[in-house]
Amino acid sequence: MEDIEDLLAGGVGGAPPGFRLPLNAVGINPKTNKSKRSVTKQDQITTASNRDSLAPPSLTIPGTQTIYIKTFGCSHNQSDSEYMAGQLTAFGYALTEVPEDADLWLINTCTVKSPSQSAMSTLITRGRSGKKPLVIAGCVPQGSRDLKELEGVSVVGVQQIDRVVEIVEETLKGHEVRLLTRKTLPALDLPKVRKNNFIEILPINVGCLGACTYCKTKHARGHLGSYTVDSLVDRVRTVISEGVKEIWLSSEDTGAYGRDIGVNLPVLLNAIVKELPSDQSTMLRIGMTNPPYILEHLKEIAAVLRHPCVYTFLHVPVQSGSDSVLTAMNREYTASEFRTVVDTLTELVPGMQIATDIICGFPGETDEDFSQTVELIKDYKFPQVHISQFYPRPGTPAAKMKKVLSKVVKQRSRELTSVFEAFASVQFFDPIFMLGISLHSFLFDVIWVGHTKGYIQVLVTGPESMLGSSAMGRITSVGRWSVFGEVIETLSSANRETQAKEKTKPPCSSNVSTCETCACSAESCCGEERSGEAYNISENISKQDNDQKVKSKKEGKEIQEVDVPRSGVANWGFIDKALVCGVFVSSLTILVLLISVAIRVLLRQ
Repeated sequence: MEDIEDLLAGGVGGAPPGFRLPLNAVGINPKTNKSKRSVTKQDQITTASNRDSLAPPSLTIPGTQTIYIKTFGCSHNQSDSEYMAGQLTAFGYALTEVPEDADLWLINTCTVKSPSQSAMSTLITRGRSGKKPLVIAGCVPQGSRDLKELEGVSVVGVQQIDRVVEIVEETLKGHEVRLLTRKTLPALDLPKVRKNNFIEILPINVGCLGACTYCKTKHARGHLGSYTVDSLVDRVRTVISEGVKEIWLSSEDTGAYGRDIGVNLPVLLNAIVKELPSDQSTMLRIGMTNPPYILEHLKEIAAVLRHPCVYTFLHVPVQSGSDSVLTAMNREYTASEFRTVVDTLTELVPGMQIATDIICGFPGETDEDFSQTVELIKDYKFPQVHISQFYPRPGTPAAKMKKVLSKVVKQRSRELTSVFEAFASVQFFDPIFMLGISLHSFLFDVIWVGHTKGYIQVLVTGPESMLGSSAMGRITSVGRWSVFGEVIETLSSANRETQAKEKTKPPCSSNVSTCETCACSAESCCGEERSGEAYNISENISKQDNDQKVKSKKEGKEIQEVDVPRSGVANWGFIDKALVCGVFVSSLTILVLLISVAIRVLLRQ
């Protein structure tokens, strides 16, 4: 079926964002009963007339149904789902996390890797078997419009999320709706239901300027389209007034922002930073950026990353340490240029944390190519490395290239994972935590997820009143999968402002090595394992940790570091031990069941 354009009776331009059009203005494809058999229960959502006569009255009144939303993929997809959820709830629809309780399933898909698309296919099959009306959104229908799994379901493209209410209404009537073509970006002020009330995922642009040979996302998100600086700053003001504590800038390539509208990323970042509260009550996280588009702005970006209200964290995918592989990927940079990005940022930004991505087994990758990748990871000991095996995506140039043997790809993936996990486990941390997400309850205490200035995730316990607050804290242990800490003092607004002033007076120069008297002169980037940060611990904390003082020399300056126990069974935290115990109990239960079955079989014989 052809894509449906925005059809309007007697006009053009569409309805205002967040408002639904008259029902006759939506392009639909009514499902009809093509066979002569009598109508059964299975045909209740096949046509509108059958549905109205057989469905409960509540299903015929728009806005009275319950919707299940499932999201796959990146933070941009999550933001899209939050916008769609906001519009649906604004029109009266209820949301549920229990699929069986829903009258319709809305599945927001990801096309980056085969496993995520396979999971989508499985969910669609499950929904069909449960007779659930389905609406498929996201990158899969936008990038693979003729996919067999999408036959007979409604689809909505990545730039049509402001039409989700109309599509849901028509789908509940039994119509198949396809809305995939539109040239304008969705408005940023649409109703939104955040998955986490304290985190705003802010899309700054869609699409990218690259043409990576393995990437399917470009087929879905298209060419670069940036929101204006003014519209993004207005959104930042709004979400801060709503109590948001973290703002995540999200896009397919943050570094490319603004090149289509005559601005650049530093211009946007500086405009946003001016709006952030001086007391650090709202923090900014800069999203994923590819190396080519930040090389010319490294000093400006470093200056923003040093700001007290900006996390000193950046996700910069390298994908391979081999220039020949990068050329085959059409990544538009060399391994040396990637090293320049990392070296510059770690030099200019104290405590800088850089995460990266690696694709193992790209077509044509030799043993020498892979060894260069391993060497790169060993040299920098990145705190986070996302390691994935190459998955050929249909319609991409890489899908036609000669593949590396599957067993070789798996072996390289395992080897690189072992290299990463072998990094030293002694870690150093910033004592400031941004407390946010509740994970689990234990009697009167709750475990919260906090983040240091370098965006290292730390688990702490405390009362619910700490939710969304800032605190002075201390790392207590490093487990196999988690870092644990304890809160020493929850900071008031006044305390946070004092902390911010102490960190920013006098301002840092662009060259950290010459910044002898500024707030960051005593800070050092040690480059250790997953979160290699070294920070001076405040006098408030050091008085409680005299027995843990460790002195070292670096660049002729004395620094004080937190001595964190090495990772080991004896130092595992509660959650680590609980996970291991759970695995042990499950394994033991399976063993007992197998023995029981075997005994029964023998007795029958």
